[in-house]
Amino acid sequence: MNKLRSGWCVNLGLCVLSAGIQSVSAADAFSAESPWMLGDWNGQRTELQQKGYDFSFGYTGEMATLLDAKHSSGHDTEYADQFAFGAHLDLEKILGWRDTEAQITVTERNGHSLSQTSEALDGHLSSAQEVWGRGQTWRLTDFWIKKKFLDQKLDVKAGRFGEGEDFNSFDCDFQNLALCGSQVGNWVGDQWYNWPVSQWAARVKYNIRPDLFAQIGAYEYNPENLERGKGWNLSTDGSHGAIIPAEVVWSPKVGANKLPGEYRAGYYYSTADADVIGSASNEKDHHQGGWLVAKQQLTAHQGDASRGLSGFVNVTVHDSETNSVSDMQNIGLVYKGAFDARPQDEIAIGLGRININDDVNDANIANGAVDARGLQSEEYDAEIYYGIHAANWLTVRPNIQYIRHVGAYKNGENAWVGGIKFQTAF
Repeated sequence: MNKLRSGWCVNLGLCVLSAGIQSVSAADAFSAESPWMLGDWNGQRTELQQKGYDFSFGYTGEMATLLDAKHSSGHDTEYADQFAFGAHLDLEKILGWRDTEAQITVTERNGHSLSQTSEALDGHLSSAQEVWGRGQTWRLTDFWIKKKFLDQKLDVKAGRFGEGEDFNSFDCDFQNLALCGSQVGNWVGDQWYNWPVSQWAARVKYNIRPDLFAQIGAYEYNPENLERGKGWNLSTDGSHGAIIPAEVVWSPKVGANKLPGEYRAGYYYSTADADVIGSASNEKDHHQGGWLVAKQQLTAHQGDASRGLSGFVNVTVHDSETNSVSDMQNIGLVYKGAFDARPQDEIAIGLGRININDDVNDANIANGAVDARGLQSEEYDAEIYYGIHAANWLTVRPNIQYIRHVGAYKNGENAWVGGIKFQTAF
């Protein structure tokens, strides 16, 4: 840490401020107080940020092991992970372009998912490791530019990115997929592509007032973007239409402690053809549906609004003509700073319900393809985790998951899964 020499500061307040700035900018590698594992590069990282260049290097790793199951006896274990390399550019500072910024993110995924390899989780609708999926490969995940107009009320974003970054957005602290991220993308995944897949897109947002905005977007539907060999695909060859989402977002501050909340209501429509479930004549229709998302901090811990209890609810509904999942809901609670000795740790519990469209069962009965596990109805995914804030750059979340009626089969497996989720900022 840099030291202040006597006589350098003539004002005590300026000395204290300068010392604080220097201690942050010169944060050592592996210091628990640094936001980055590798430190501030002798102050160069903060200097680059001040000039408009903000680089990020992240890692997420997830281990899952089968603890117990009703019918299966195996105790398989799998590990999946993701590296993310990003650069956020303040183009007003760099090029003088007022209210303009850009983002480039490259991701790489590895490993295997317990939900794909364990006999007990055969047909799992959710995933015990949300970080797995969309091809274990390198991808250009973000490549966009954003500019604000009309005194920053109008916000226009264009380039390559996924729907879940702006629409139906939700935190991804849980390890079970049914409690993590944009839920529409989890259940309409044949056309709505969440992170890390990107497509050509545009999004327009208008800030009605500081706590309320509305937005609409258009996202290219191109199934070639899912192929492992096309993680850097910039071509529109193979496009079949577009997903068009619209959303209103309200972010109030509630009560005397100004506790933050976020409430989202949205609708999506796809111009691309999708197969009608059970149609013998290859009839086509279009995906459409909607969502509601609510997150609200409910209490402040002994008057400290940075700690306390928060709750969340997610609801999605989907058309019965083309989508096998008719609706899903999740609900949960998160308490941050329950213990004075660990003010940044958190404990959370969540439950998700995934409901299969009745037309799927009707089609299977008509085709004589009913699974030995019976008809499909609902799958339930529950998780409890304790988030250990080991350092400002490292969070470790050991968790226990319970999956009831795996695959939504009425006679399906019930399974317990143990997991650990690591999130690191280099």
